[in-house]
Amino acid sequence: MRHRIWREVGKDGATVSQLANRLATNKGNVAHHVKVLVAAGLLAPSHTRTVRGGTEQYYVSTASRLRLDGDDRAAIRAMYDSIGGELEAAPDPLFNHRTVRLTRPQAEALTRHLERVLEELAPAGEREASYGVLVSVYRR
Repeated sequence: MRHRIWREVGKDGATVSQLANRLATNKGNVAHHVKVLVAAGLLAPSHTRTVRGGTEQYYVSTASRLRLDGDDRAAIRAMYDSIGGELEAAPDPLFNHRTVRLTRPQAEALTRHLERVLEELAPAGEREASYGVLVSVYRR
């Protein structure tokens, strides 16, 4: 759920109510996970808006990417499960998996190259479609 929330917030931000609606879950569940994401530094409170006499807090993502530590197997599994659901629902996903033999320096160079490719991409306008990109180099 935290991965889904983090990805759904986007650059413009979202309120707990908006996230609960988009993710088809209850506000209490979303509020709990948003609090954890704020404490972890992955989301931050942004602007507020007044709605029917109350105030809604917007949250924004503090990072454009999420890099998981290889030791946190549960977080990696949760992320893959969440992304797997997105891939299943995507209208025409490109999913490519290869196994290649590399030296450790080659694997490190490939990792740096792939990260550089993503960093150098200029973001498209707000009207363009949003794409998920998963980059992983791992030893089998």
